[in-house]
Amino acid sequence: MKIFNLSMECYPVAKVGGLADVVGALPKYLNKIDGVEASVIMPWYNKPFVHDHSFEIVFDGWIHQSHHAFQVQVMKERGKTLGFDLYLVKIPGLLDRDNPYGYWDESQQFLAFQHGVLHWLTAMKIRPDVLHCHDYHTGLVPFMIENCPEFSFLKGVKTIGTIHNGEYQGQMKWDMLNYFPWFRGDKVGLLDWDGYINPLATMLKCCHAFNAVSEGYLQELFQSLKGLESLVQQEHAKAYGIINGIDTEVWNPETDAFLDFNFGKKNALEGKWKNKKELCEEYGLNPDLPLFSFIGRFAGEKGADLLPEIVWKSIQQTYGALNIMILGSGEKHVEHQLSELSYSYSNFALDLGYKEYLSHKIYASSDFLLMPSRVEPCGLNQMYAMRYGTVPVVRYTGGLRDTVQDISTGGSGINFGSATADDAVHAMHRALHIYHENGLMDSLVHSNMNYDFSWEKSAEKYLELYEK
Repeated sequence: MKIFNLSMECYPVAKVGGLADVVGALPKYLNKIDGVEASVIMPWYNKPFVHDHSFEIVFDGWIHQSHHAFQVQVMKERGKTLGFDLYLVKIPGLLDRDNPYGYWDESQQFLAFQHGVLHWLTAMKIRPDVLHCHDYHTGLVPFMIENCPEFSFLKGVKTIGTIHNGEYQGQMKWDMLNYFPWFRGDKVGLLDWDGYINPLATMLKCCHAFNAVSEGYLQELFQSLKGLESLVQQEHAKAYGIINGIDTEVWNPETDAFLDFNFGKKNALEGKWKNKKELCEEYGLNPDLPLFSFIGRFAGEKGADLLPEIVWKSIQQTYGALNIMILGSGEKHVEHQLSELSYSYSNFALDLGYKEYLSHKIYASSDFLLMPSRVEPCGLNQMYAMRYGTVPVVRYTGGLRDTVQDISTGGSGINFGSATADDAVHAMHRALHIYHENGLMDSLVHSNMNYDFSWEKSAEKYLELYEK
């Protein structure tokens, strides 16, 4: 079975969030299954990975959009270093930039990527068994292969759409139709939702099947999907929930090259303490205090706007009996508020930006990981934390409720109900009691490390979906 994953991100080539981690792991683990050949197709970015690895040009052609002609080059990585074939699509002027997102013409970028991929596959007579489309950026592919005569060679190819985060849908105004490959006018309704071209809605209408990245998130989508709830209900027969896994080869405290001290289950307590001591010394924190951490984008869906209140309330209410460390960036007012607090409190450390190596160190060093998410389709951070013996303190929503069970019901984490600072701080108080209860914290470290979130199980479920 030949599977192409279409995505704007893939770790370690280019990463903004969890989408990159999933796309960088799923095909690798699919390829461990006999008879499966999974690859990734993504845009070319001006990133270290593309300059540090060898590529060959496997296609060089042109696409026409409106009155413009664009060169399309497809490059294949020679070494298969990621455990799968990696194809990069370069379109000078559109797909040759530093980052995946944030450009004024990104709708045209995403459209050109999809157009370019299908043009290449058609021109070279490459017909995969499955085109796996990740998020709205590739959501027009199922429509185009069925309705654009230019791609009639691909008609009937099975398309799977994955909703990693339904908060983003890629709505476009109708003048973007000028950039589409030609299709019959009576098919235009497949693109429409609420008066706009909506790529996510189009994907749900046109794909053979779609999945959310956890069973919990799928159930939420029937009730809340930023206006697409009725569409999910209408298409429920082809809806599935598959929890993401984590790449246990990358995220392994025994071999992780980013850690100051590696550790396994047998020496977890000693190993975590050594890493914590090192990290705390670097950031001026007291290692004898419990360490709470947050890693992620400063976005409303992550509950990041709550962080300033969480920081000062938890420190004030506990009289400074804890440490907090935050790694992330995003909304500027959150960055500013947190920066102010970092000058005020000696037991609060802030590192603005995103550093992959530092995230590994924080997972290994922390006692608790805080996730006050409003929306969390799957969540990978809690799985990384548990893999490194860190106790997750999470809001009970989406994929978090699928993966983190509260200690009161036999689990090894802490849940709270509402995305408010007060609920989060109350959960932190519970965490402090656990931390100081003789032997309980030690047992939670070990029990969290025993959870299996490997991709093997998730890859099997995706294969079952492909075969339906």
